[in-house]
Amino acid sequence: MGDDKLLNLILLCIPLSLVSFGGGQTIVASLQHQTVDILHLLSGPQFTDLYAISRAAPGPGTLIVALIGWEVSGLWGAVLATLAIFIPSSILLCILGSYWQRHRHSAWAIAAEKGLAPVAVGLIFAGVFAVGQSARFTPLELATSLGAIAVLLTTKTGPYPLLGVVGVSYFLLSLAGMA
Repeated sequence: MGDDKLLNLILLCIPLSLVSFGGGQTIVASLQHQTVDILHLLSGPQFTDLYAISRAAPGPGTLIVALIGWEVSGLWGAVLATLAIFIPSSILLCILGSYWQRHRHSAWAIAAEKGLAPVAVGLIFAGVFAVGQSARFTPLELATSLGAIAVLLTTKTGPYPLLGVVGVSYFLLSLAGMA
Protein backbone atom coordinates (compact mmCIF):
# COMPACT_ATOMS: atom_id res chain seq x y z
CA MET A 1 0.00 0.00 0.00
CA GLY A 2 2.79 2.43 0.94
CA ASP A 3 4.67 1.55 -2.27
CA ASP A 4 1.63 2.44 -4.38
CA LYS A 5 1.37 5.77 -2.61
CA LEU A 6 5.06 6.46 -3.14
CA LEU A 7 4.87 5.52 -6.82
CA ASN A 8 1.86 7.83 -7.24
CA LEU A 9 3.76 10.63 -5.54
CA ILE A 10 6.78 10.14 -7.79
CA LEU A 11 4.59 10.04 -10.90
CA LEU A 12 2.97 13.27 -9.70
CA CYS A 13 6.26 15.04 -9.01
CA ILE A 14 7.93 14.40 -12.37
CA PRO A 15 5.50 16.44 -14.53
CA LEU A 16 5.11 19.10 -11.82
CA SER A 17 8.87 19.51 -11.87
CA LEU A 18 8.76 20.34 -15.56
CA VAL A 19 6.18 23.12 -15.14
CA SER A 20 7.52 24.81 -12.03
CA PHE A 21 8.19 28.13 -13.77
CA GLY A 22 9.03 30.76 -11.18
CA GLY A 23 9.94 28.29 -8.44
CA GLY A 24 8.28 25.73 -6.26
CA GLN A 25 5.47 28.03 -5.13
CA THR A 26 3.95 27.82 -8.58
CA ILE A 27 3.12 24.12 -8.18
CA VAL A 28 1.65 24.28 -4.66
CA ALA A 29 -1.98 24.47 -5.83
CA SER A 30 -1.63 21.46 -8.08
CA LEU A 31 0.41 19.56 -5.50
CA GLN A 32 -2.26 20.22 -2.86
CA HIS A 33 -5.09 19.21 -5.18
CA GLN A 34 -3.39 16.00 -6.27
CA THR A 35 -2.10 14.85 -2.87
CA VAL A 36 -5.22 15.76 -0.90
CA ASP A 37 -8.20 15.60 -3.25
CA ILE A 38 -7.18 13.07 -5.90
CA LEU A 39 -4.61 10.66 -4.43
CA HIS A 40 -5.69 11.03 -0.79
CA LEU A 41 -2.09 10.84 0.39
CA LEU A 42 -2.70 13.55 2.98
CA SER A 43 -5.59 15.32 4.65
CA GLY A 44 -6.02 19.05 4.08
CA PRO A 45 -4.71 19.99 7.53
CA GLN A 46 -1.73 17.64 7.08
CA PHE A 47 -0.85 19.39 3.81
CA THR A 48 -1.13 22.78 5.48
CA ASP A 49 1.13 21.67 8.34
CA LEU A 50 3.76 20.33 5.93
CA TYR A 51 3.52 23.52 3.87
CA ALA A 52 4.10 25.64 6.98
CA ILE A 53 7.11 23.53 7.98
CA SER A 54 8.57 23.76 4.47
CA ARG A 55 8.17 27.54 4.43
CA ALA A 56 9.73 27.99 7.87
CA ALA A 57 12.74 25.86 6.95
CA PRO A 58 15.62 27.23 4.90
CA GLY A 59 15.80 26.12 1.28
CA PRO A 60 13.47 26.08 -1.69
CA GLY A 61 9.71 25.85 -1.19
CA THR A 62 9.72 22.69 -3.26
CA LEU A 63 11.09 20.88 -0.22
CA ILE A 64 7.48 20.33 0.79
CA VAL A 65 7.71 17.34 -1.54
CA ALA A 66 10.36 15.78 0.72
CA LEU A 67 8.03 16.20 3.69
CA ILE A 68 5.15 14.64 1.78
CA GLY A 69 7.41 11.76 0.75
CA TRP A 70 8.44 11.30 4.38
CA GLU A 71 4.80 11.26 5.44
CA VAL A 72 3.90 8.74 2.74
CA SER A 73 6.85 6.37 2.94
CA GLY A 74 9.49 7.44 5.46
CA LEU A 75 13.11 8.21 4.57
CA TRP A 76 13.03 6.55 1.14
CA GLY A 77 9.84 8.41 0.36
CA ALA A 78 11.52 11.72 1.20
CA VAL A 79 14.60 10.91 -0.87
CA LEU A 80 12.77 9.59 -3.93
CA ALA A 81 10.15 12.36 -3.95
CA THR A 82 12.90 14.97 -3.69
CA LEU A 83 14.76 13.43 -6.62
CA ALA A 84 11.53 13.23 -8.63
CA ILE A 85 10.84 16.94 -8.16
CA PHE A 86 14.38 18.23 -8.76
CA ILE A 87 15.95 15.99 -11.41
CA PRO A 88 13.52 16.48 -14.35
CA SER A 89 13.58 20.29 -14.15
CA SER A 90 17.37 20.26 -13.67
CA ILE A 91 17.82 18.15 -16.79
CA LEU A 92 15.46 20.43 -18.72
CA LEU A 93 17.36 23.49 -17.56
CA CYS A 94 20.68 21.95 -18.62
CA ILE A 95 19.31 21.11 -22.05
CA LEU A 96 17.50 24.38 -22.75
CA GLY A 97 19.52 26.84 -20.66
CA SER A 98 22.33 27.54 -23.11
CA TYR A 99 19.88 27.74 -26.04
CA TRP A 100 17.76 30.22 -24.06
CA GLN A 101 20.80 32.35 -23.22
CA ARG A 102 21.90 32.51 -26.88
CA HIS A 103 18.46 33.72 -27.96
CA ARG A 104 17.54 35.75 -24.86
CA HIS A 105 17.18 39.03 -26.75
CA SER A 106 15.11 37.65 -29.61
CA ALA A 107 11.49 38.75 -29.96
CA TRP A 108 10.07 35.31 -29.16
CA ALA A 109 12.17 34.97 -25.98
CA ILE A 110 11.15 38.41 -24.73
CA ALA A 111 7.50 37.62 -25.48
CA ALA A 112 7.78 34.27 -23.68
CA GLU A 113 9.31 35.90 -20.59
CA LYS A 114 6.59 38.55 -20.54
CA GLY A 115 3.92 35.89 -20.89
CA LEU A 116 5.34 33.53 -18.28
CA ALA A 117 5.71 36.17 -15.54
CA PRO A 118 1.96 36.75 -15.04
CA VAL A 119 1.33 33.01 -15.29
CA ALA A 120 3.85 32.42 -12.48
CA VAL A 121 2.18 35.08 -10.34
CA GLY A 122 -1.24 33.52 -10.98
CA LEU A 123 0.07 30.08 -10.04
CA ILE A 124 1.52 31.47 -6.80
CA PHE A 125 -1.84 33.05 -5.89
CA ALA A 126 -3.57 29.76 -6.71
CA GLY A 127 -1.16 28.09 -4.27
CA VAL A 128 -2.05 30.60 -1.56
CA PHE A 129 -5.73 29.90 -2.13
CA ALA A 130 -5.18 26.11 -2.10
CA VAL A 131 -3.22 26.19 1.16
CA GLY A 132 -5.84 28.45 2.74
CA GLN A 133 -8.58 26.11 1.63
CA SER A 134 -6.74 23.07 3.04
CA ALA A 135 -6.22 24.81 6.34
CA ARG A 136 -9.97 25.09 6.87
CA PHE A 137 -9.49 28.32 8.76
CA THR A 138 -11.60 29.31 11.72
CA PRO A 139 -12.69 32.97 11.73
CA LEU A 140 -9.82 33.72 14.17
CA GLU A 141 -7.26 32.06 11.90
CA LEU A 142 -8.62 33.87 8.85
CA ALA A 143 -8.43 37.18 10.73
CA THR A 144 -4.86 36.34 11.74
CA SER A 145 -3.92 35.63 8.13
CA LEU A 146 -5.47 38.87 6.88
CA GLY A 147 -3.80 40.80 9.70
CA ALA A 148 -0.42 39.27 8.85
CA ILE A 149 -0.84 40.22 5.19
CA ALA A 150 -1.72 43.80 6.19
CA VAL A 151 1.29 44.07 8.52
CA LEU A 152 3.70 42.66 5.95
CA LEU A 153 2.39 44.88 3.14
CA THR A 154 2.12 48.16 5.08
CA THR A 155 5.08 48.07 7.48
CA LYS A 156 8.74 47.15 7.39
CA THR A 157 8.18 44.33 9.89
CA GLY A 158 9.84 41.12 8.83
CA PRO A 159 8.18 37.71 8.99
CA TYR A 160 10.12 36.41 12.01
CA PRO A 161 8.93 39.01 14.54
CA LEU A 162 5.43 38.52 13.19
CA LEU A 163 5.71 34.74 13.60
CA GLY A 164 6.92 35.25 17.18
CA VAL A 165 4.09 37.60 18.11
CA VAL A 166 1.42 35.39 16.56
CA GLY A 167 2.94 32.26 18.11
CA VAL A 168 2.95 33.76 21.60
CA SER A 169 -0.57 35.11 21.08
CA TYR A 170 -1.92 31.71 20.03
CA PHE A 171 -0.10 30.05 22.93
CA LEU A 172 -1.77 32.45 25.36
CA LEU A 173 -5.15 31.96 23.66
CA SER A 174 -4.76 28.19 23.94
CA LEU A 175 -3.97 28.52 27.65
CA ALA A 176 -7.17 30.50 28.01
CA GLY A 177 -9.06 27.83 26.03
CA MET A 178 -9.84 30.21 23.19
CA ALA A 179 -7.74 28.72 20.39
